[in-house]
Amino acid sequence: MNTAECYRLLGLNPEAGLDEIKTAYRRLARQYHPDANSGDRPKSIASQHQAQEKFVEITRAYKFLLDVVQPPSASPASLAAPTQPSQKAQRPRQRSPESAQSGSPQPRTKVTRKQAASQNQASPSDDLKQNSYRQLQDLLKFKRFARATALVEGLAQRFPQDPEIRQWQAVTYQQWGRHLIGEKQLEKARIYLKKALRTDPHNRSLWTEVERDFRRLEQVF
Repeated sequence: MNTAECYRLLGLNPEAGLDEIKTAYRRLARQYHPDANSGDRPKSIASQHQAQEKFVEITRAYKFLLDVVQPPSASPASLAAPTQPSQKAQRPRQRSPESAQSGSPQPRTKVTRKQAASQNQASPSDDLKQNSYRQLQDLLKFKRFARATALVEGLAQRFPQDPEIRQWQAVTYQQWGRHLIGEKQLEKARIYLKKALRTDPHNRSLWTEVERDFRRLEQVF
């Protein structure tokens, strides 16, 4: 189950936020809940079984999207309303998600003056991005690559023109590919390293790291 499929099951578009996801799930849960579709007549058995399967599907989709849209450390209110820093200097400085990994130097995320200026005015989208960024760092730190990938792919769908998120996505693919080499899953590692290059093809630092990973992969192979 991927992010796009989860949105489809809940009848939402990829731009839907947390409140819309919750509202859609409550509506569908009332419609397909087993208690609402129980019956003793033989002709109702098939439809009852279908409703139960549908309820399971939408519940899985709902939980999956909660993991993507809502970081564990953030409350729904913090995602719905922006936080205003009292002073410009108090705004935390971002680190690239790959800094959560130890080892050789990783490609760096550069924040331009334009990006820094836009960060001075918080919005709901900014809060979602900041919270998701912090969650991504934690997921990479603890090597939870499947959830990290689901998170960045969901962000990429929500902010398709954001170059910073595209860089996070590429770095996540590269980190997972590197981890898979260590796990001797070489074909899968090759797939994710190639996805990293396709996602952010103009990132020279990323190319350097991926080339290093490919050399390691060939040595293991």
